[in-house]
Amino acid sequence: MTPHSRCLLAGLALLAPLTLHPPASARAGCVSSVPYVSGQGGYAAYRIPAVVRTRQGTVLAFAEGRRDGVGDSGDIDVVVRRSRDGGCTWGRTRVVAAGRGDTRGNPAPVVDPRTGAVVLVTCANSGSVTEDRIMRGEVTPAQGRRVFVQRSWDDGRHFGRLREITARVKRPDWRWYATGPGHALALTRGPHAGRLLIPANHSAAPPPGSPDTGREARYYGGHALYSDDGGRTWHLGFVDADYDGRVNPNESSAAQLPDGRVYFSARDQNGRTPGNRLAAYSSDAGRTLDHPYAVQPTLDDIPVVQASVLQVRAEQGPLLLSAPSVPTARRAMALWASTDAGRTFRKLLTLSDDRAAYSDLVQLGPDTVGVLYERGAYATVEFRRLRLPQSSPAAASSLPTRSTSSPDSGT
Repeated sequence: MTPHSRCLLAGLALLAPLTLHPPASARAGCVSSVPYVSGQGGYAAYRIPAVVRTRQGTVLAFAEGRRDGVGDSGDIDVVVRRSRDGGCTWGRTRVVAAGRGDTRGNPAPVVDPRTGAVVLVTCANSGSVTEDRIMRGEVTPAQGRRVFVQRSWDDGRHFGRLREITARVKRPDWRWYATGPGHALALTRGPHAGRLLIPANHSAAPPPGSPDTGREARYYGGHALYSDDGGRTWHLGFVDADYDGRVNPNESSAAQLPDGRVYFSARDQNGRTPGNRLAAYSSDAGRTLDHPYAVQPTLDDIPVVQASVLQVRAEQGPLLLSAPSVPTARRAMALWASTDAGRTFRKLLTLSDDRAAYSDLVQLGPDTVGVLYERGAYATVEFRRLRLPQSSPAAASSLPTRSTSSPDSGT
């Protein structure tokens, strides 16, 4: 490991005032902000964060706006707030995909590297059904999970109409379906540069004659969908279809490694193999997996929960992962790093000892990242700004938890 890599892994420091390019410098002293507060803006709760940075430098923070409570079903919208100063202040909340009594969610946004358009893939189902009923096959196709795509051509201010792509990316025997959640991936190197790749998961129906209902965790599996034309047409990539209960890939995220391979990190939904995080690699841009999902043993501190991965785009930059860090509870959001392409991870720091759940990572600058995460008992969605040290390795001591709720700034 080079001295630079040792320095990079030594810890994360608080972000000093940083000039983003473009547009404007961050507000002096900004460490964190709170774009979403449950109970405000007409929503009982905000959950399932996803974040991207546009070509113009705008940070887009997506979430599910849940009108009826923290539950996963009911009247749920997909919403977004924009920040033009690196996540210090936020514009007003805009509805991207309205539930109108139904459930819309699992935002998986990505910036098309060819055009700069923001492409957003989401899922939907009837607001009157639950994941349990969908997995048991008790709903009609119209009530069940469906997949949609929409695009923004104006830096995330407005998104176009929802266009359904279910028939292209969901097999007839699948019941549950979920994109991400968290940012999707735009490949930047190799023969498929420009490909938009969405990590996803599904559940399958039990085989004929089985006494199972389909609600058993063994029927969860991972897959990917991709587009090579900026989100106009979509295809299924790899499909994990073992359903043997050894490992059960669920909510997943992806990152492209410096060697061009794609690294997938998935939640293990109560598989028989000890451990809660799974990993897999693809050498053909997500069409197939090099090997089936396997437990990642150096992430045993993570409970059964979604996590986010991000390959830092810098010389010898690490692969980062964010997730809660108490194996038996959703608590203590933390950051891990890998310098060996995801074979091993080392914990860098804990952002807070509070309760925490889902998260998403975004690169803000050459040595700067942001973490958008659920904090408290789903009370807020916080955005934390962190700097990767480039020189003297200041220890990654526990960070101040100071944060401020961001008023609507109209941007």
